[in-house]
Amino acid sequence: MDDFEAIDFFRDAAVVADPYPYFDALRGRCPVRRESHHDVMMVTGYDEALQVYNDTDAFSACNSVSGPFPGFPVPLEGDDVSGLVERHRDELPMSDQLPTLDPPTHTDHRALLMRLITPKRLKENEASMWHLADGLLDTYLAPGEGEFIGGFAGPFTLLVIADLLGVPEEDRQEFMAKLQRRPQTEAGIGSTGDDTMGLSPLHYLYGRFTTYVEERRREPRADVLTGLATATFPDGSTPEVADVVRVAANLFAAGQETTVRLLSAALRLIAEQPELQRLLRAERDRIPNFVEETLRVESPVKGDFRLSKTPTTVGGVAIPAGTTVMVLNGAANRDPRQFENPAAFDVTRANVRRHMAFGRGVHACPGAPLARAEARVTIERLLDRTSDIRISERAHGPADARRYQYVPTFILRGLTHLGLEWSEAR
Repeated sequence: MDDFEAIDFFRDAAVVADPYPYFDALRGRCPVRRESHHDVMMVTGYDEALQVYNDTDAFSACNSVSGPFPGFPVPLEGDDVSGLVERHRDELPMSDQLPTLDPPTHTDHRALLMRLITPKRLKENEASMWHLADGLLDTYLAPGEGEFIGGFAGPFTLLVIADLLGVPEEDRQEFMAKLQRRPQTEAGIGSTGDDTMGLSPLHYLYGRFTTYVEERRREPRADVLTGLATATFPDGSTPEVADVVRVAANLFAAGQETTVRLLSAALRLIAEQPELQRLLRAERDRIPNFVEETLRVESPVKGDFRLSKTPTTVGGVAIPAGTTVMVLNGAANRDPRQFENPAAFDVTRANVRRHMAFGRGVHACPGAPLARAEARVTIERLLDRTSDIRISERAHGPADARRYQYVPTFILRGLTHLGLEWSEAR
């Protein structure tokens, strides 16, 4: 890619379909490099990404989901913009969401979340995943072919998170109807098409979880929603209802979207590579490493933004205060200084768990254990209940001329549709 300077990462459709040559070209020049279209400092190196994620003194997460769009609401001038960030952060998109908060507020709200997804609750939730997966597969597998994202991955991840958060079973069909309506091609946050933030399911989730939390605070029961409603901050104080609702809604919306992308990437690899599929069928203990390598090679989140509060240096490059920085997980996960032959998919890769698909530092994804479990259960049950899984040529063309469409966003990496065919196990 000789003319990578001409490419607008945030607008060009070509890098939606395949961003990796662009990442490699940037890293080859310098792992920390300012792009010319929107004045964003792009971090493509592994060590450099780790430095940014771990330095909450120099970098704010206030713009983590918006980046250069719409930009900061006031000019960021001077060598310390921390005061400006605090005074105006609430004017930025999604400023009330956990990924955009900085310590110490982030510390308290993340602690609240971790009281909701305890190891005990995750273990109980995983036990129910097998039942949820089989119930959906009973219908999904019957025709011998189907669209995987809308037919299984979307409903499965939604039901898993609904179960984790204790949504009553009588309400889950309503959640499915409301939250599975949006077409997979809709861009939403991080759209490459325009500067809007797009529609989100948060409005509906806020309403439902506000009702749940208020009801359980008035009339506690022996259920998960009561635990959600009565969870406290680390100092023992009771959060406002809105604080609890935001944490629950963020976990619900963000966790489902990214896990759908992970599941579809994993099934595409299994269906495209018969030898890999045979290996996973024969040696099921390789599935966890397969999931990690899928996360490394096709990170569901391409990258995350930060805003420099003070002048700093990353990878030998000076970053002035007020600079929008994009840490590209998908590029860091293919840094040859960290991963040998990084473009190759290697299910035996020894250091694969060093990947940054879930981010790092204080904002590392708290739902990572949940996503890993969902992927493992999905793959196990699909392999158990089929003897062969193939890519649908009707949906994606022949093996030497596949056609795939990716979500048109500069934040997420994932297929919009995945057509599969299979033979059921006898």
